[in-house]
Amino acid sequence: MKIAIELAEENVKNGGGPFGAVIVKDGAIVGKGVNTVTSSNDPTAHAEVNAIRNACKNLSSFQLDDCEIYSSCEPCQMCLGAKYWARPNKLYFAASKTDAANVGFDDSFIYEEIDKNFNERKITTVKIEHKNSLNPFKQWTESESKTEY
Repeated sequence: MKIAIELAEENVKNGGGPFGAVIVKDGAIVGKGVNTVTSSNDPTAHAEVNAIRNACKNLSSFQLDDCEIYSSCEPCQMCLGAKYWARPNKLYFAASKTDAANVGFDDSFIYEEIDKNFNERKITTVKIEHKNSLNPFKQWTESESKTEY
């Protein structure tokens, strides 16, 4: 946890967001990440997502089996989803989402939006009926070369 917090502090000194994350496997750090949203112009470049990408690259795997994630802050919805997709064994965090909200990183509106029907959300969302919409799923189901995840 100490390293995740130190990464967050260093990132602030370098003009980035106050978030850091470390991924550990068998007692060794296999991935690190800091928030690079503004420096990379990428709204998905949160510390945890960057750490997951780094660890998966280093492990040559799309899953973080037998890994633990240490995050300087409780994950937002996107990062929590990324963690579930990566399948680590444990997640530890230091600051809470309330602590983050108190300094301007409030994502409570996203929690509210997720609970709404898609046609009631603030971002106009429209389901388009298309005759081929299920074709990719059918091809996936029938594929003999797929890698399930």
